[in-house]
Amino acid sequence: MMNINPKQLEQAMKKLGVKQEKIDAYEVVIKTRDKNLVVRDPEVMRVNMMGQESLQITGSIEEESNITEDDVNTVAEQADASKQEARKALERNNGDLAATILELKNK
Repeated sequence: MMNINPKQLEQAMKKLGVKQEKIDAYEVVIKTRDKNLVVRDPEVMRVNMMGQESLQITGSIEEESNITEDDVNTVAEQADASKQEARKALERNNGDLAATILELKNK
């Protein structure tokens, strides 16, 4: 394996027009329609390469559901179902309250 001096690498990157800046982040959340991707204790670098900015994020990724307790309670109440049944149905329907209530009422 090749040993590279970090300062020399940084100088070479600058010559190529690449600027890096470390961002002191303790958590990164990427929200999608059906779940959140959470990176805890990430290492985040802002990279500017010839005017184009990007972020490099490394760390352990966890998935979280976007389904809230209010959603579960609403479905359970409206469909006359248990909270556990409501949560499972919401997960099947990607958090769509109306579709979940209809599904549970039509059982």
